[in-house]
Amino acid sequence: MIFSSKKLTLPTAEQALPGRQTAMPIHNQHFVTGQPIAPPFAEHLQQAVFGLGCFWGAERKFWLQSGVVSTAVGYCEGITPNPSYEEVCTGLTGHNEVVLVIFDPAIFSYHELLSLFWTVHNPTQGMGQGNDRGTQYRSGIYTYTDQQLLDAQASKVHYQQALTAAGFGLITTEIMPAPVFYYAEAYHQQYLAKEPNGYCGLGGLGVAI
Repeated sequence: MIFSSKKLTLPTAEQALPGRQTAMPIHNQHFVTGQPIAPPFAEHLQQAVFGLGCFWGAERKFWLQSGVVSTAVGYCEGITPNPSYEEVCTGLTGHNEVVLVIFDPAIFSYHELLSLFWTVHNPTQGMGQGNDRGTQYRSGIYTYTDQQLLDAQASKVHYQQALTAAGFGLITTEIMPAPVFYYAEAYHQQYLAKEPNGYCGLGGLGVAI
């Protein structure tokens, strides 16, 4: 994993890199499940996007769940169109490293995804996760429906109560409607399935929701 320059503040539009109009080329087949990682998806499936630090380990947390049909890593909630990984790492695109999750709610619900999200990382660290410091490692939930937004906000309140009782600080997770999702380069997709001993800096706080 290439570490960021530890930039801890988001850029302004004037500071942001220009990016490009062309999307990153991807291989539209999940390395583990064999399912598409880009739409269209089957009508009974739903989408969710989460940011919880380095997206290599974060993506693996989700694809291991029964009912998660496909996942992809990418960038969202920034300014630069179609950013490259190297550009995101400068802190001058404003993007977060995120995971797109395609799931069957009849098998694995959005509430279960939220529980997984909160407990596998530290949502109190601001612009970083573990030893990774930088704006692209911030905690975030990006929603596709009004109900997802309400559920995410309610789960944050509930988990904050649990964290406070356990002696931890305030949650810094940003929660908002999903912005444009830019797919990351092909070599990042399902990286830890291709490189099982690759870097993963995720670690939860040991507090159940």
